[in-house]
Amino acid sequence: MSCHKYQSDTIVVGGGIAGIVTALELLNSGKKVLLLERGTKEEFGGLAIWSFGGMFFVDTPEQRRGGIKDSIDLALQDWNNVAEFGEDDVIPKQWAEQYVNMCTPHVYRYLKEHQIKFFPVVHWVERGHFYPGNSYPRFHMVWGTGHGLTTTMIGHLLNHPKKDSHLEIKFGHKVDEIINENNVIKGVRGVLEGNSSESFEAHAEVTIIAAGGMGGNIERVKENWYKPWGEPPKRILNGSLIYADGTMHDAAKKVNANITHLDKNWPYAAGIHHPRPRHKDHGLSLVPCKSALWLDYTGKRFGPEPLVTSYDTRHLVETICKQEKKYSWQILNMKIAYKEFAISGSESNEAIRDKNIAKFLKTILFGNKDLVHDMIDNCIDFVTANTVEELVEKMNALEGTDDVKLENVKSTIAYYDDMVSRPKKYQNDEQLRRIAHARQYRGDRVRTCKNQKIYDKSALPLIAIREFILSRKTLGGIQTDLNGRVLTSPVNGQQETIPGLYAVGESAGFGGGGVHGIGALEGTFLGGCVLTARIAVADINGKKL
Repeated sequence: MSCHKYQSDTIVVGGGIAGIVTALELLNSGKKVLLLERGTKEEFGGLAIWSFGGMFFVDTPEQRRGGIKDSIDLALQDWNNVAEFGEDDVIPKQWAEQYVNMCTPHVYRYLKEHQIKFFPVVHWVERGHFYPGNSYPRFHMVWGTGHGLTTTMIGHLLNHPKKDSHLEIKFGHKVDEIINENNVIKGVRGVLEGNSSESFEAHAEVTIIAAGGMGGNIERVKENWYKPWGEPPKRILNGSLIYADGTMHDAAKKVNANITHLDKNWPYAAGIHHPRPRHKDHGLSLVPCKSALWLDYTGKRFGPEPLVTSYDTRHLVETICKQEKKYSWQILNMKIAYKEFAISGSESNEAIRDKNIAKFLKTILFGNKDLVHDMIDNCIDFVTANTVEELVEKMNALEGTDDVKLENVKSTIAYYDDMVSRPKKYQNDEQLRRIAHARQYRGDRVRTCKNQKIYDKSALPLIAIREFILSRKTLGGIQTDLNGRVLTSPVNGQQETIPGLYAVGESAGFGGGGVHGIGALEGTFLGGCVLTARIAVADINGKKL
């Protein structure tokens, strides 16, 4: 076996947004950087490059221009409401406070300085279902999506004045071991991806783990499934990357790093099969239509509280996972689809990704018809029909069962459509109330139908979408202190830092091994990657951010 040898001041393991920002900041401070990326050069950017590009900030110019009077105290209160931190979550709770205080000056302004622009209307997600979530809109969309964010930062990295003398990037390098000499980290070892006969060894004074979570390893997701949700679904789609498999968590554990909260994953409720998959069980995450009826596997409407998106992602997943068969259906029509249908991610939002304002305005005015028809024509989870009877027949044929009962679907549609037909003062339906509430905010009004029936002859065909739980982010990970230094497993309640070892981004549970607790306010993933990277590099340089 041949072994490649490398030497640098610092090693960054992982080429996602956390690793890219880490490497860029290290270059800015004059450090020599070896960036080891498991994927190919074409995959540089990790999961971030495929993301929607939303980021959680507090009291920004975009919010103030929209009349939103946000504050750090309110944002932290909202965060703690959703996180439901336990008594032992001391460091995660401190990280949450640190993120809320630092996200705007040290992520928002930092990115603006690096030519990143944000959409002028702030999105309002995770606004809370039974308890408060985001009291105000805080989800700032990058103009260019995650693709624009990542490629812009890659551009800054590859065009850095010290690139030739201080930066070395090695693709196809899978790190699977951390070199520990007398309890001091000296570097990493691994093999070339897809070629275990070729190994490598890299030495440096500092090693930073930025290798992502384990959402791309569905078996490990199931092994670490959150127990209050019961048994994991038999079928979970993969909305992450295959390289996010937990290899670096295992390597860190072998050098006595504390790995924590791995059961606090963040899946999505409305996953569909990618029509052009890049890996096994590749899934896309829908932004579920608010005006669609969300049904269980038998065709009954979820209740007594109907499922409606934008309020509580965790509640959606939990409710579906309480069923005997843990997948669901949404039923809508073509009019609703044209107005409301969307998929989270850069590849499904070409107008925003490509910064094409004319095309974006066209989709707002007339709907993303190309995306709707692409999914109907090419995604196996879509069926259409002009009658309820035909639709149910196709739903059952798709799943290969007779689980969907015609009487369930017919009665559900009839009840809902009757409610829609009534004068507003007689509409006693929680989904309609939530739709009316959403439409009060301009960011939702243009993308949400007003009093739209399901069985509407002018809006046919009917559409049924089969939706699965989709794996995405890992909220737990390698525990760090508030400076990003990896902590040992506790002994008698005491922990120490591991000299020479840092963790950032999703590898570190986006901060401290679990900054979100059991639930996230969204937009805090990309933001957490940037902030943890900057904090760690500042500490490496003996400074505070």
